[in-house]
Amino acid sequence: MISRLKSTFSSAWGVMRRHPVVSALYALVLLFGIAMGIIMGLPLPVVGVTLVVIVAALLATWGRTGAGPGFAIGSLVVSGLVVVGLIQLVPYGRDRTQPPITGEPQWASAETRTLMVRACYHCHASEVEYPAYASIAPSSWAVQSHIAGGRSHVNYQQFATNPGNADETIRVIRDGSMPPAYFTRFGLNPEAALTDEERATLIAGLEKTPGMSGGD
Repeated sequence: MISRLKSTFSSAWGVMRRHPVVSALYALVLLFGIAMGIIMGLPLPVVGVTLVVIVAALLATWGRTGAGPGFAIGSLVVSGLVVVGLIQLVPYGRDRTQPPITGEPQWASAETRTLMVRACYHCHASEVEYPAYASIAPSSWAVQSHIAGGRSHVNYQQFATNPGNADETIRVIRDGSMPPAYFTRFGLNPEAALTDEERATLIAGLEKTPGMSGGD
């Protein structure tokens, strides 16, 4: 087994040296995959495992004697399509079970709640509307991970029974860490991208909402 792996890597390295342009293309595709994983907020282990599978498939095909640039590019496309198809079989990210609603905070005003729904209820609520891209892996993994993580910190629709970290709400909105940058990057979820005026209005409303400040 080990000798076979060494032989495969050795053959693949020889092909890469003979075709540096195609090798650079492979590297760029992998870097693009890493960048997209980070932008989408995918957990690093998920990004790592996916890339390892792709690299292994590429090395296996490149290890063939006499593989040229055309075969290399074709194997890159085919390997990518196979991996994308296989990861659709992973069940994680397809659970749409909504936890019960036990009661929201006593919002200072209807506008405060409206802004909170726009900026925070995508992940910090029981009633979550899943975007279309949440049905396709690996973006479905990222969405599910974000929602599960968000609810574990605070679910504003379960505030009555479990306020969680609601007292940190003002701080994370003020310092700009919520909503996270990747959530609105490249025009995604534009309703969550609050203007400076809207952010100031929201913070003012939260300061008057019981349970939203650490001093309450």
